[in-house]
Amino acid sequence: MAEEVERKPVLEMVQADGTDGNCVTFVLHDEDHTFGNSLRYMIMKNWLAADSESPLVLPASVSCSPEVEFCGYSITHPSESKINFRIQTRGGILAIEPFRRGLTELVDVCQHVLSKFEASVKEYKAQREAEMD
Repeated sequence: MAEEVERKPVLEMVQADGTDGNCVTFVLHDEDHTFGNSLRYMIMKNWLAADSESPLVLPASVSCSPEVEFCGYSITHPSESKINFRIQTRGGILAIEPFRRGLTELVDVCQHVLSKFEASVKEYKAQREAEMD
């Protein structure tokens, strides 16, 4: 009859034995450099935020996370769409906390960019209509 399709998990957490949750590797399936680098930036932006000459203006909901000691990712193999995303924290903070905050803030930034884009498209169309009249 109908075959059951086994669904792969989208996210797996791998924690080394003997660690207290401050050093975790998250395995993200069906993702690539676009997502990995964006998420890494959102988590590690605490050092970038200190640069007052940065041209990037982030929404007010985006904060800095100085408790993150290391954050990086690697692509397992070019033929696989899987990322190993590692976070190491200090000060007793669990690695899952900056990971969740990074995901939330990445969504906030994407929503901000989308709203600015849509407003610009609307403005452009209104301008074009005014020129046609």
